[in-house]
Amino acid sequence: MSGPTTVAQRILRFNEELAGTTLELPPGFTVINPFIGPQKERVREVTTAFYRKYYDDDKPRRLVLGSSPARRGTAVTGVPFEDAKLLESDTGVDVDGYAVSRPSAGFLHDVIGRYGGRGKFYADFVMSFVCPLGLTRTNSKGNEVNCNYYESKQLVAVLHSFLVDSLERQLEFGTDTSVCYCIGSGENFAFLSKLNERKHFFQKIIPLEHPRFITQYNRDREDEFAEKYLSAFRDKGD
Repeated sequence: MSGPTTVAQRILRFNEELAGTTLELPPGFTVINPFIGPQKERVREVTTAFYRKYYDDDKPRRLVLGSSPARRGTAVTGVPFEDAKLLESDTGVDVDGYAVSRPSAGFLHDVIGRYGGRGKFYADFVMSFVCPLGLTRTNSKGNEVNCNYYESKQLVAVLHSFLVDSLERQLEFGTDTSVCYCIGSGENFAFLSKLNERKHFFQKIIPLEHPRFITQYNRDREDEFAEKYLSAFRDKGD
């Protein structure tokens, strides 16, 4: 049986593999896997429609990597950094009830609009994560909150082989490895850069400030940061 031939098929195959992934995490940490969760059938509908719409070809694309999905965002919808209502209009699938990280999605979709729109952007890039499954931790008040893979040395140690394998699998999308864009210019960039020194996944990695940092702490500089994103993305552009 021949393997997948389009980028869409490769990404959807990767998602199917994530559905079969089991991770044993340290006490206090949990995994959110949208591909086996209570909305898995709707997630499958949405992701299939989305990737077939924008990735139904074999064109190499560059990766834009965040750290890990937000527990009420991509960890629920299955489509990185996407706004639920835009997904609904794009795919025709009712996504009522989904929640998203609106500041991040809003900033990124402003950038995508400035780049030339969703069709043009997704023809050049695949948005994903270093850790493609959502993570949470229990805080001191007993509440479940978002967690990044790098927040605990013990967590990084447990996840390390999964992170490496996930990155290797994402390169099999047909990725242009001349450059990778890292969303999160702090610890996510530090981890990915150190790993890249050993594994040589990418020729270079360009760090970009996280949209949450921009929208929460630098709202008056959003245009400046949006132009920084655009400048980086267009560096290999037309």
